Amino acid sequence: MANNKVEIYTDGACRGNPGPGGWGALLMYGDVRKEIFGGERETTNNRMELSAAIFALASLKRSCDLTLYTDSKYVLSGINEWIKGWKAKGWQTSAKKPVKNVDLWKQLDQETQLHSIKWVWVKGHAGNEGNEIADQLANRGIDEL
Repeated sequence: MANNKVEIYTDGACRGNPGPGGWGALLMYGDVRKEIFGGERETTNNRMELSAAIFALASLKRSCDLTLYTDSKYVLSGINEWIKGWKAKGWQTSAKKPVKNVDLWKQLDQETQLHSIKWVWVKGHAGNEGNEIADQLANRGIDEL
């Protein structure tokens, strides 16, 4: 896995919450850069943040050692802290309520299985080039609906 070092920046955007939304991801492997994006007519910001990570991981062709940068504390906390408990409790929260966006959390959980991932939070809209590109891609996902 060490030979397949990949950096990924992901972001989601929504115009209204709920409303039209988009997701974007910038994938970098050595000198190779790949940009992907998409959108949905009626969604939420959290669903788009999750979708960005899911589609980015799904686009990888083999197991990788990667760093995934997100400005979403929801995604970061969910994958690093909450998901283990949710799975143990049958996808329920500690308050015994169904996990929101469970369909996407299950997909993200599945996509993470192939890779060694370091999840890193970056402050959004703060001049981080990778995050800014991911944000532009997410907005393009809305614009091209």
